[in-house]
Amino acid sequence: MTNAPALLSTKDLTKQFDTHKAVNQVNLTVQEGDIYGLIGPNGAGKTTLLRMLATAEEPTAGEIYIQGKRFVADQPNPDIQQIIGFLPDDFPLYDDLSVADYLDYFARLYYLPNRDIDQRIGEVLELVNLSNKRNSGINTLSRGMRQRLSLARTIIYRPRLLLLDEPVSGLDPIARVQYRETIKALQREGMTIVISSHILSDLEDFCTAIGVMEVGRLVESSQLQALYQRDRPHQQIVVATLDDPVALQTQLSQFPTVQRCDVLPTTDRSPSNHVHRLDIQFTGSVAESADILRSLIQDGHRITEFTPVRESLEDIFLELGYRQTS
Repeated sequence: MTNAPALLSTKDLTKQFDTHKAVNQVNLTVQEGDIYGLIGPNGAGKTTLLRMLATAEEPTAGEIYIQGKRFVADQPNPDIQQIIGFLPDDFPLYDDLSVADYLDYFARLYYLPNRDIDQRIGEVLELVNLSNKRNSGINTLSRGMRQRLSLARTIIYRPRLLLLDEPVSGLDPIARVQYRETIKALQREGMTIVISSHILSDLEDFCTAIGVMEVGRLVESSQLQALYQRDRPHQQIVVATLDDPVALQTQLSQFPTVQRCDVLPTTDRSPSNHVHRLDIQFTGSVAESADILRSLIQDGHRITEFTPVRESLEDIFLELGYRQTS
């Protein structure tokens, strides 16, 4: 999606409270169709940035462009605001209403035509997997269901840009999986999404791009695939053999591009067809790793696996010097 036009961009975006710069000269670009994950420790400026992007907070300095149109402070910006959906981390629900009545209320606030409201409520409930709760009271919903209902309220008027501030905070693993599937469905519906989260494994599952904030600055911003393919000093490769692992370890250690080679413990107690795995730290190129594999096979080793291990998102940012904080 890197060739798609930018739906959202900022130029030197800054927000200052007294002497503290909560957001400091942020230059952000989000391509149309992306799911952009915003990560960083508490106090890094993620919420303030999202509030400015949602036009809920005016910048101290800098510029915001959404769909090519500049947000102008102290003026109505209906062309911009009508395509933004913003879900803050503390938006209240009305426990005395049913799910359908709650969505009907917000549909009317957003001036949806009366003839379309009932159908649209059904559509958003299906998107967030709450169709069977349409007539239930909000006070009967679990935390995960309430989070998905909040999302349904945010998308009921079909925004093109969705801004989500810590939407999975406090959810159990099953509810987080359900929420992730909903985010993917919204992307398929054509929405561009910016989502902040502390849970890197969740972002890795569905994000197409990642940004890291520290002390108000956007210190890293990249398409996720580019991060996985970046040059790095070493790579982990797992090698498996049906033969003596010590002999294989000895031969692997002779290659100058193999910095470390360890025999991994095994739990396979079967006396026959025993597979031994080795973990190597490799510093060479793809061609050099292919040469190693060819050499091992030519020397008679029965190799059953030779797999480069893709780093997780958390591994990448630990290498880059960032620390995830809850």
